[in-house]
Amino acid sequence: MSQQTPVARVAPVWRRWMGLWPGPEELAAAPADLVLREWGKLGYPRRALRLRECAAVIVAEHGGRVPSDVGALLALPGVGDYTARAVAAFAFGARTPVVDVNVRRVLRRHRQGVFLPGPHRRADLDVVEGLLYDDPSAAAELSVAWMELGATVCRTSPACGECPVRGSCAWVAAGSPGPSEEELAAAKRRVQKFEGTDRQVRGKLLDVLRGSESPVERAVLDAVWPDAAQRSRALFSLLDDGLAVQEADGRFRLPR
Repeated sequence: MSQQTPVARVAPVWRRWMGLWPGPEELAAAPADLVLREWGKLGYPRRALRLRECAAVIVAEHGGRVPSDVGALLALPGVGDYTARAVAAFAFGARTPVVDVNVRRVLRRHRQGVFLPGPHRRADLDVVEGLLYDDPSAAAELSVAWMELGATVCRTSPACGECPVRGSCAWVAAGSPGPSEEELAAAKRRVQKFEGTDRQVRGKLLDVLRGSESPVERAVLDAVWPDAAQRSRALFSLLDDGLAVQEADGRFRLPR
């Protein structure tokens, strides 16, 4: 839930979610439409269905218990490299590198003297793994510390005066250089626009479907966005992703 979504928005949804479905068995048995309704406006709703699929695989192949091995976690639907390593490290105490944008920011500045975190690089895992403590629990604690440092101190606009490792920071030692024009251009390209995109239109259409207990007419969906071509494209992408279903009479609803 917290991937690409601020924790402040996630927390109340997560608490209610865990009250409804505290384990994989409960989530795997939940109706898809209810799962999508409970996901609400967290964004990227395909994650909700993938999480439900993941729960079903955990029940079918792992006896209802989340696996602890990175490889087994990666084999689950919707689980990528970051999530697999985070679960293995923080839930099961595995000594494995966990690299998010906050960790990358600290790594680039403190170790490499570069202002911006830049894109994910596979080599970052090897670098971070080489910096971890040998003791798995200490390694996981260090990963949490890097994340917190990147999230609260070594931010996009860093608070270097509050940094506990400022004295050993390569970026500070280099005079705190700003990003190059190339780095700035690359960072701007990576910023995902939302207003006016198909993502926004998909969200509006899905809001209508979530808010109705019965299938809705096409005209109701047509009213949420003026651009007919974009609206149609967004609607049929929801159908392709399994987030919406069209009835034989032409009306639309959430999957069940």
